[in-house]
Amino acid sequence: MISTMKHPSAWIPVAMSLIAFAVVMVHGFMFGFVREADEETAAHIWQILMALQIPIVIFFAVKWLPSTQKQALQVLALQAGAYLLSLAAVFYLESRS
Repeated sequence: MISTMKHPSAWIPVAMSLIAFAVVMVHGFMFGFVREADEETAAHIWQILMALQIPIVIFFAVKWLPSTQKQALQVLALQAGAYLLSLAAVFYLESRS
């Protein structure tokens, strides 16, 4: 899996999810975890980061699943986990407010 993670299409979606998670957390700690009437810049950055990684993941799957199936599935699981972490943070924080 480590050799597969060296490819940008493998690690960029993970990095984007972690950055999106960090954006949510930093915004929450700076301005409070409250529901706002208007979405701010942090929400838009989160949405862009989450949406832009979908085509990258699809590209990764199309390119690497046929040749390195086991490693590609491990990377896809890591990508999905990072994506779900960021989603879970947003949904959890929305349910609290």
